[in-house]
Amino acid sequence: MSFEKLGVHPALAQALANEGKTTPFPIQEATLPEAIAGRDILGRGQTGSGKTLAFGLAMMTRLAGRTARPHHPLGLVLAPTRELAVQISEVLAPLSRTVNLNSQVVAGGMPYMRQIQALKRGVPIIVATPGRLMDLLDKRHIDLSDVELTVLDEADQMADMGFLPSVKEILALTKKDGQRLLFSATLDRDVDSLVKMFLKNPVTHSLENEKTTAGRMLHHILIMDQGHKDLIATQIAAREGRTIFFVRTKHGADKLAEKMLRAGVPVGVLHGGKSQGQRTRVLAAFKDGKTNALVATDVAARGIHVDDVSLVVHVDAPADHKDYLHRAGRTARAGTSGTVVTLATSKQKKGIHGLASRAAVKLAEVFVKPSDQELVRVTGAQEPSGIPIQAEPEKHESARKPGSRNRGDRGDRGDRPARNQDRPDYPKRERAPYKGNSGSGGRGGFVKKEKPESVVEFRNNERPVRDYERPQRNDRPARATDRPAREERPSRPAARSWEQNERPARPAHDDRSTRPSSRSEARNTRDERNSRPARAERPDFDPRDRAPKKKWTPQEVRNAERPARDGDRPARPAKKSAAAKPYRTNKFDPMAPKPTEGFRAKSAAKKAGKKAAPKTSKPGRPGKPAVKKTAGKKKPRTK
Repeated sequence: MSFEKLGVHPALAQALANEGKTTPFPIQEATLPEAIAGRDILGRGQTGSGKTLAFGLAMMTRLAGRTARPHHPLGLVLAPTRELAVQISEVLAPLSRTVNLNSQVVAGGMPYMRQIQALKRGVPIIVATPGRLMDLLDKRHIDLSDVELTVLDEADQMADMGFLPSVKEILALTKKDGQRLLFSATLDRDVDSLVKMFLKNPVTHSLENEKTTAGRMLHHILIMDQGHKDLIATQIAAREGRTIFFVRTKHGADKLAEKMLRAGVPVGVLHGGKSQGQRTRVLAAFKDGKTNALVATDVAARGIHVDDVSLVVHVDAPADHKDYLHRAGRTARAGTSGTVVTLATSKQKKGIHGLASRAAVKLAEVFVKPSDQELVRVTGAQEPSGIPIQAEPEKHESARKPGSRNRGDRGDRGDRPARNQDRPDYPKRERAPYKGNSGSGGRGGFVKKEKPESVVEFRNNERPVRDYERPQRNDRPARATDRPAREERPSRPAARSWEQNERPARPAHDDRSTRPSSRSEARNTRDERNSRPARAERPDFDPRDRAPKKKWTPQEVRNAERPARDGDRPARPAKKSAAAKPYRTNKFDPMAPKPTEGFRAKSAAKKAGKKAAPKTSKPGRPGKPAVKKTAGKKKPRTK
């Protein structure tokens, strides 16, 4: 049966025929007629069985010749990883041009503005990962209200990666009556919840790919010692043909690749810790044949489509049977044959057999050693060259590209040699010490020195006279008009020595009668000698000097500068100081007059709003008569 009989657009069928694809795969033959008719499809098939063309041909046939509004796509394909999204776009892009359609990848780690600009122009088909698509939805760069056909590829992996809430939110934003196609290798409970919520009367097509590929894919388990595991993996990597090694962690992938490079095996590393540019370069080198071995984690289990991968090696056992099937699906694709090998020890053998039984795979058990005949028979292992290979330095994605201000090393440029090479005929420009902001127009920088004389060419071989070579003022001969030189002044006399400046010594008190007899007498004598006349006896004494300094106001300063006038306002009399108040407290004031009994009663009655009560003969509570006391009378005791 041909693609045209299945209802595929004639232009698409002709494009497939030009590529040599004339016979559809089983899953394409089963799903294309109903998908083109507009029915919801639930397809189960292993990776590499042709699912991409199954939903891609149906989408392009239904949207052929349509034009999308800006930011409003018509078809949407959701994929769990960037590699799988790029792989789907590479399959759909050349075919969509034949029916006047185009597609755009919307995934993380890729140019952000390029995706936004494509959405502004209007793109009918979007191939996206849930994370980046949710980001664009939150920023209102995309609207899914016009999406008529939605495809979920590898829905079970999206559920395992935690994208299920985002997938449900994305599907809720599409048209309610739109068509939805769900393809997955396994249909578990998480995928079943999506089917119940968003698919209407889906047509289920489940293909047992293990049976169809049983004759084309061989599964082995190699039992070995733990110490020989890395050596056997290195010998397998040196074989002829493309080989993919799967490990569980990023650190384990880097460690194994480093050992292979040290043994002389060219190998690439692919895991989630690499940037998108690095992952793209590694995959390109693997597809082009520059490296025949690839060490990857499970992130690449569903995103790698490379032709002629003849061997898949499980260095670390997968977590469950679904991961085993997806890893093994990298080989025996599109009708080719392949081999799947699992490296294990004697203790791990039982668990791997149980995992394979859940995946409906029968393993052939083989005991091997390094460079063993059984190892060569099963995998085609060879001895590596032993010449270490230097790993290529990782390029930083944030580095500026050539042509910007930070040009970097531009290599050869015509007649001039490269920057890093020696150039005796073209010496480098020399720079003087940094001179700061002085003398450079406020910008600072280095002073450019002139080139050596051996390189500079002059007319008629005459070198110009430099400024510092010109005769200076002090070098010219004397003239008649020059001022005579100043005569030298006589030098100042030298200072006298210490012996000449020495004062005469005080006479010693030889006569004891002139010496003070006691300390008090010496003190009195010193006071009399150093005493001065009293301050009041001095002729220059002014008593006003003792007055305290006064702070003058500006008006007083102006009044003091001029004499008094007739029209001046008289001075304001000084205010009388208020009498000091007696000491008072809040509780008791001894100086205040005591209020009378009636005053208290009136004030209490005024506050209560009643008339004052009559005075009582005995003191009591204000406003109430005094209560008489009955003494000597007791109430009778009751039984």
